[in-house]
Amino acid sequence: MACHYLEERFISIRRACHIFNISVTCYYHKSVASDENKLIADLLIDLTQKNKNWGFGLCFLSLYNFLGLPYNHKRVVYRIYCDLELNLRIKPKRRIKRDKPIPLAVPDSINQS
Repeated sequence: MACHYLEERFISIRRACHIFNISVTCYYHKSVASDENKLIADLLIDLTQKNKNWGFGLCFLSLYNFLGLPYNHKRVVYRIYCDLELNLRIKPKRRIKRDKPIPLAVPDSINQS
């Protein structure tokens, strides 16, 4: 929006950023990680197709340890993993079916257990 406002009103970048309440560094910022994200996404898709039972932890360890990729698990890999919707279903725990307990015996007289 700031770019459109700059062209339309012929004002400075600093004033446009002040109007839209963003920093000037945010205006000039260009994202560089898109190529890396595509590479990681391709590697994750290949891993999950080969190993269908692997969750995020095993995929990250194989990328980090075996392939030696230096990416942080929180910043890059888990975000891409969730964007690709590779999450495995968490299976609910099964409840153990127990028999009804035997009722306690009631003593007939005093001092009897």
